[in-house]
Formats: sequence, C-alpha cells, structure tokens
Amino acid sequence: MPESRHQRQTTCPLLFPVSRSPRPLPRPLACWFTSTVPPSFPTEFTLQRSSSQRILQPILTTLCVLFALAPAAQAGNAPQQPAWPDNVTTRLEALALLQTLNADLLSHDSATLTLDRWCESHHLAAPAKIVAERDHNTDKAATPEQRQLLHVGATEAIRYRRVRLACGDHVLSEADNWYVPGRLTPDMNQQLDGSDIAFGRAVQALHFQRHTLSAKLLWQPLPEGWESGVHPAGGSDATLQIPRQVLQHQAVLTLPDGTPFSEVVETYTNEILAFPAPSLQ
Repeated sequence: MPESRHQRQTTCPLLFPVSRSPRPLPRPLACWFTSTVPPSFPTEFTLQRSSSQRILQPILTTLCVLFALAPAAQAGNAPQQPAWPDNVTTRLEALALLQTLNADLLSHDSATLTLDRWCESHHLAAPAKIVAERDHNTDKAATPEQRQLLHVGATEAIRYRRVRLACGDHVLSEADNWYVPGRLTPDMNQQLDGSDIAFGRAVQALHFQRHTLSAKLLWQPLPEGWESGVHPAGGSDATLQIPRQVLQHQAVLTLPDGTPFSEVVETYTNEILAFPAPSLQ
C-alpha cells in the first residue's frame, strides 16, 4: 500500500510528542530548505497546536536549521591568511622569504623535509609535520617527453600522483608526480598506492638525489624597475594581496647511480607566508 503524505513526513526531534495533526513548515521556509539543505534532511516539521508550542516553533525551527547547516559551515572554514600591510618593507620581506624557501629547495634533495623545517621554523602548526592530501580524481598520462626524461619505453608503467602538502590547516604546495614503480621497492609502491604518504617520505630510503629543471617565482612582490625608484601601488592602509600561486619547481629524482625514477612539478602557495608579517624593529 502506498505511503500517505503524513506517513512519509519526517519530523524534527522535539522534547514533546507530535500531534496527530501534522503542521507543515511555513511555505517560504520550506522552499528555502528545499533549495539549500541536502535532500536527505527533513523538509517538514510537525508540532502540536498548543499555544506553548506555537511560541516555541520559531526557536525549534531555527535550531533545526542550524543543526542542518553546521557540517557545511565547518567544511567551508578555510584558514585565515594573516593580513600583511602593503608597503615597500613588507614586499621586501615577502621577496626575501620566497627566495629563502627557493634556496632551501634548490639545496636539498627532499621538498617534503624542506617543508617540514619551514613549517616548524615559522610556527605554522604543531606538530610541524607535512601531511599529504591525495587527489584521487585527477590523472595525467605521461607524455613522450617525460618518458624520455625518465628513460622508459613506450610500454613501461609510469604512475601519476597528485597531492597537496599541508602543514596543519595550511596547504603549502600542490605537487604533480610521475614515477616509475618498477624502480621502487614493493613496500614503497604499497605505501604510495594505499595511503596519502608524501612521496619524498615514502622513497626516503632510496637516498635519492634531486636535480632541478626549472625554478621560477610566479609572483614578484616588487614591481619591475623598483631599483630605479618605481614604487608599488600600495597605501598606508592597504593590505598586501598575495596570489594563490607564488613559486614553482620542476625536478627529476634519481637513484644514487643516476637512474631517474620520478619527475615532479611543485607549485607553492601563498600559505607558505601564513604568519604575521615580520617586524624589523
């Protein structure tokens, strides 16, 4: 037997029994619920027709709305980027910090361990450890040029992995990685396939070497010609606007005997500067 409208009706949990005569949610709010709240959440509420419950209805309805939207609000909470004033001093500081990180990456074999140290020295999170957040929905096939770079034939397997490297709530880097599984150990492949471990941490036992192919700043804090007196267009009350992508490295990782096994493209975000502007006073 088909269910009646009242049998299908879902009620909001209350502290008193529901009457036999259901009372639907007012039409404007019901329409708002239909367009805003996930389908699985009840869109009708029943209340007894007593005067006390008529008084409580707006309060209970509001509580149900807040209960429904709480998970979405929590999911949308992004870490706040500390505001840096937009002046020549802070732009110089930003440039110095970017070049410091750039030099660290160029002089060390593991970007993961370099970001571990950056996270700790700038107090971005506790514990200061880089965690990989794997993107399982993106796949990029290796190009013929990449196969040539990695010294593999047209039929040899190359796997792709995309991760976000995060320090606490701050995503510091987004990395694309093409690697040759046949040049890793079975345990390393198992970790890479079955977990979100950072690539550099998974293959650390290989004692690999990093060879940078390119390193470029994607954001120039100082305008072209600054050394000749061209000043940035900031003001005393302006906030420095830092773009999402600030630095990019492309590198190939090799075994101690020089055999390449991975190519990485790492794009570093403005969250590497997610701390208060330094004070030079």
